[in-house]
Parts: sequence; C-alpha cells; structure tokens
Amino acid sequence: ATLPDGATPLVHSDQGFQYQHASWRTLLDDAGLTQSMSRRANCLDNSMAENFFGHLKAELFHHNRFDTVEEFTAALDDYISWYNTTRISTTLEGLSPVEYRAQALAA
Repeated sequence: ATLPDGATPLVHSDQGFQYQHASWRTLLDDAGLTQSMSRRANCLDNSMAENFFGHLKAELFHHNRFDTVEEFTAALDDYISWYNTTRISTTLEGLSPVEYRAQALAA
C-alpha cells in the first residue's frame, strides 16, 4: 500500500523500553513518521487496536501461509477492506464499521 502525498502516518505503541529508545525514535524521524504512545498503565488506550489485531490474527494469519511479501500485503489489504466494509460487528449493532459510521454521521 502507498500513502497519498502529504499523508502524515502515525505509529502508535505502548511505552515499552524499545519504543522509547533513541534508535527507534531516530528511525521514525528519518522515515517521516510521528510517534504516539499510550498513557502509562492505561490499557484502555489500546483496546480498539488490540481488538482489531486479535481479529486479524484469528481470521487472516491462522491457517494461512504467505510465500512472498507481496502475497501477504495483498491479503492484508483485502482483509482490512473486508473488515471495514463487510464484516459485521455485534458491538456495532450488527453493522460493519463503515455502515455504523455512516449511520452515526447521518443522525
């Protein structure tokens, strides 16, 4: 996937030592990425991301083998598109994330 010109990607993590290390911060700066960290000892900051990655692991990675980076990237792009536009969620009243957001914006 390629980001559009002018995009300002954000890399979010917990406050683990490796993410506070100068070499990691330099790597992010050199790549033009902005670092974001959870608040200390607040697991709720990452709950939505943890939920998504849990589904990603169970629904895409388990029982699949990717022989090339390109094959993995294509499968990941397809999964994210499916997750956002088609996959229903009981916590979103049986709607996909895109449908739920559209409904909320229309209200």
